[in-house]
Amino acid sequence: MITVGAVLAALTLLVAACGTGGTGARDEGPAHASAVAGAVASPSASPSGTYKRVDAVTLVKDDPAVSTTVKSELKPCSGEEYPVDVTYGQLTGGSVDDVIVNVLTCADAVGIGSYVYRDEGGTYKNVFKTEESPVYAEVDQGLLTVTKQVYKKGDPISSPSGEDVITYDWTGGRFAGRPPVHTDYGKTGAGSESTPPPDG
Repeated sequence: MITVGAVLAALTLLVAACGTGGTGARDEGPAHASAVAGAVASPSASPSGTYKRVDAVTLVKDDPAVSTTVKSELKPCSGEEYPVDVTYGQLTGGSVDDVIVNVLTCADAVGIGSYVYRDEGGTYKNVFKTEESPVYAEVDQGLLTVTKQVYKKGDPISSPSGEDVITYDWTGGRFAGRPPVHTDYGKTGAGSESTPPPDG
């Protein structure tokens, strides 16, 4: 009985542990407040297993390519939790996974800077940056995608009117952008197009 009880208890703990939410690579959409939950997000799954964990906050703060504005905003939101999202993935064909860092605001989790770092001989080099807020970069099927929220006059920060998504290929030792894909978000309310309810 004791052995069966111990096994059941262990299984219960295992199921509970598997049920907790993790932070991995984002698939789509703007950054959310939950992105600020941890100091550095857990590395995304890498089939090659070649990621090398980095201190993303130090990486950004020591990077001369990062603007002083972004660096001044890069402060703990609470305790030692910094508003950064970190993803590891293959973008540039290097022997070590590249590091994608998104710096967010604490209050609204709005992206204020996105950067890609490539390992070159043990040192990470900035090979991409954009600081046109609001912005968020991620890996999508081995390509770099950058999402920029589009706001019209009167849009609250939580409700942009649409988004532009730009996909970048690594070619000739640099990222080359494809034409952006624009999406208008459907909205209801005054001034928006909506389908009237059926009669009856």
